[in-house]
Order: sequence, then C-alpha cells, then structure tokens
Amino acid sequence: MTKEQNSRGIKESYRWKKFPVLDDGFVCLVDWMGDDSSITQAARVSYGSEAKTPEDDAKLIKFLMKHHHMTPFEMAELKFMVRVPMDTWRQWVRHRTASINEQSSRYRVLDDAMAKTAPDAWRKQSDTNRQGSGSPIDPKRGEILSNYERELHEVSYSTYQHCIDLGVAREQARKNLPLSTYTQAYWKIDLRNLLHFLGLRLAPDAQYEIRQYANAIAEIVRVLFPATWEAFEVFCLNSVTFDAREMGMLARLLYARGISPFTPEEIGEASRAGGDDPWWFAEGTRARREFENKLDDLGLIDVVNAEEKE
Repeated sequence: MTKEQNSRGIKESYRWKKFPVLDDGFVCLVDWMGDDSSITQAARVSYGSEAKTPEDDAKLIKFLMKHHHMTPFEMAELKFMVRVPMDTWRQWVRHRTASINEQSSRYRVLDDAMAKTAPDAWRKQSDTNRQGSGSPIDPKRGEILSNYERELHEVSYSTYQHCIDLGVAREQARKNLPLSTYTQAYWKIDLRNLLHFLGLRLAPDAQYEIRQYANAIAEIVRVLFPATWEAFEVFCLNSVTFDAREMGMLARLLYARGISPFTPEEIGEASRAGGDDPWWFAEGTRARREFENKLDDLGLIDVVNAEEKE
C-alpha cells in the first residue's frame, strides 16, 4: 500500500464516524471534497504554475495562510451531520456562510433528549465579560440546580408529549420544549469559512459547549487537510496580533523598561496612539485585560509595571 493509499484509507475511516460531544450530541463527517492539493492547485492557476511536490504545497499553504490569501481555501468543502442542543445551535447558525438543513419539529415528534448539566459544571456569570461565564459554582449548589433542571426537563417534555397525544399540532406543541432540547442537522461549509468558525469557537473565551463541538470538528479537519491545519495552528490559532493602540503602548512600556532604544514618538503614528494614560488602558477595562493577556503569552507581562525611564 502506498503512502497516498494509506492516507486516503485513514481519511475514509472518518466518514460517518460519530465523535461524541456533551452528553448526547455528536459530530459526524458525511462527505468532503478536496484536499491540501486542491488549495495549492487553485492558488497556482493565478500565475500558471504546475503542481509540485507535497513539500512545496505545504510551503505554499503556509504562505497563503500567513498573508491572508484565503480564496484558494474555498475550493475544498466538508459536510457534517451534527446533533446539538438548541441553545448551542443558535450560536452555531450565526455563521451564515454554510448550507444547513435541520430536522423539522413540524414534521416529526422530537425525542426527550435534552442537554443536562452536571452538579460541578454550573458556571457563574463572568465579572469581566458580559456575554460569557466565569468561575464554577459550588457543586453542592450545583446539585440543587441539576435537580431543578431535571424536573424542568421532565415537566416540559411531558407537557409536549401530552399535547401531541391530544392531537395538538406539532408546530404548536414544540413551544413547550426548552433550549436544551437536541436538534439534528446537516451542515456543509467550505474550508475557508470553516477555519473562520474554528478560529472563533476554539478560542478560550468561546462558550464551553460550542467549543467542544469545535474541538471535534478540528480533529476531522486535522486529518483531512494536514498541511492546512498545521498552517492554521501556526498563523491563526497560536498567533498574537497587536492593534495600533497596543503597539503604541507596547513601545512606550519597552522604552520605559530600557529594552527599546526607540521612543514611542520615533516609532510612528501607531505608537503615539498609546500615549500617557490612554483611556482605553485604564485598570479593569476589557482592552487592558486583552493587552495583558497578549503580553502574558509572550512572557512580557512584567513590562506593564515598568517604571518610566529616566
């Protein structure tokens, strides 16, 4: 068996394989079109170059990713079947760059599968992020909440089923079901937009539940498009970027520390955006936290506390 045949066999083994997510969800690869060479083939047509070695392809993919030349990645597509709680699905479908066909609760009666929360999995509202969660809730309190949740699920589904039994239209009976109810859908998307989805949903501040689905999808993409995934990890997932204000503040802090021979004024207009005591850098602001997190990633967090250079 050749290396190419073995690789194809591994990829084929992922077709229709269900990757479990949460307590009753999954991600399943239905089909895909293309591979890493499909991307480089599309890129090379721009300047009439012929196909080259896999090593050359990998270098070209890294160049495309690093310099944000993303249209060649649209030449590959993936189709998934997913089973996901409706509250998580609401976040998912905000990515309006995919083709979706979801099961209809007007045509069929839904089963009683609902996403459950373990006593140690309840999270407090974040103090610093209005849309996110923070530290865990005490599992003893969590056990009480999990019991309430279980009772809600039982009552809501019982009400739904009772409506169905009495002949109520399915489209009306479904309104009694909570957002924790599982739905199922086909989701087809090109690789460029899938990478954008993963870049957002694999982020540490993404909601935990959708991050688990992103992890499962990432496992599939890693196998189907290895060179693309390697470039994505290097230039997107594990990279740090600074906006103009952050560049200015970093220049100021490095100069104050005696690390940089250039003054903020010498570095240019972007640096002057981070002048003395800028409002966006005030203690407790989100911008300040994001900037400090980037410095921490680079091992430079101590420069935040640097004293002004004499």
